[in-house]
Amino acid sequence: MSSKAIKAKCLTALQLLTRMKAADENGIAQCVTCGKKDHYKELQGGHFIPRGHTKWCLDQRNVWPQCPYCNLWGMKSGGTAAQAYTLFMINQVGQDFVDEMIRTKSEPVKMYKTDYEEILAELNEQIKTQEDRLCGSI
Repeated sequence: MSSKAIKAKCLTALQLLTRMKAADENGIAQCVTCGKKDHYKELQGGHFIPRGHTKWCLDQRNVWPQCPYCNLWGMKSGGTAAQAYTLFMINQVGQDFVDEMIRTKSEPVKMYKTDYEEILAELNEQIKTQEDRLCGSI
């Protein structure tokens, strides 16, 4: 499997994991931008800093549950969803860290196939832990 394919698997796993971690014992999580509550399987893992090729694409602090509308359209418009996400992030990780993420968002990071393989293994391990926690909602 190519590095690109493994990176895509990492992104998918990270988005699932962040939704699962945010879910309650019934599997319900909340969109961080509009507050809509839904089963984690119906939400998406939205990136605060767009995933692209930045060092933040696989950082769990950058990915949080969002409803499809906020993730797909709300963030692109730069409107209330983007503003709400920024406020959420400041509350979660602090203004200084948000500023650092924004300042460094264009810095490329060179990762190799083995790096992605290690990340994927760790994410899958964390997903298994969440599956055990949410066994009634899966």
